[in-house]
Amino acid sequence: MIGLEKEESLWQAGYHYVAGVDEAGRGPLAGPVVAACVVLGPDFPKDDPELSKIRDSKKLSAKTREYLFSIIKERAAAVEISVISHEVIDRINILQASLLAMQRAVKASKIKPDYVLVDGQNKIPRLDIPQEAIIGGDDTILAIAAASIIAKVSRDYLLNEYDQKYPQYGFKQHKGYGTKQHLAAIKEFGPCPIHRLTFAPLAAPKKNKSPYFKKRPQSF
Repeated sequence: MIGLEKEESLWQAGYHYVAGVDEAGRGPLAGPVVAACVVLGPDFPKDDPELSKIRDSKKLSAKTREYLFSIIKERAAAVEISVISHEVIDRINILQASLLAMQRAVKASKIKPDYVLVDGQNKIPRLDIPQEAIIGGDDTILAIAAASIIAKVSRDYLLNEYDQKYPQYGFKQHKGYGTKQHLAAIKEFGPCPIHRLTFAPLAAPKKNKSPYFKKRPQSF
């Protein structure tokens, strides 16, 4: 189980509400990036056995993530997400889109945190709250791990919805990542309206004559 040592040290230092922030969807070829902010207060049930499974969302099964999603929403002081579309990702790049999603999730939180713990090496820009970026935080900090679960489950839900709209791409299975199945579908049908056209192998089709652009993108 990931401990609460970091959060407890901040609570003891006088920070009442501590937030963990993480994102899901930086690597896929399609769909949005989703960030989550999970705010924990000093009354968070530290010894609740149901919370013992919280860890980096990538290390959990879909069933366990969905179960913990509900538990986190019940136990946390506040939970908020932000969704940044593929169009914005293509316009400002995935790093900036991820940071923007994180910023919006924190600012939209119904309870303003006193301190923010961010997964990764980049702090959130234009945030008037003390913060700390922690590499590998989703595997060591409970608040960040909880945020990773909220972000992942929320994004998976969106991709399942897109799967119904564009069933030929298999979004329900790969969630937009560049799997063999996904690349084969792009090659056969061309990119659809939620594909990130700045991501390889979709990027710069005129220069590299990408086989993935044999067909024009489907219209909106």
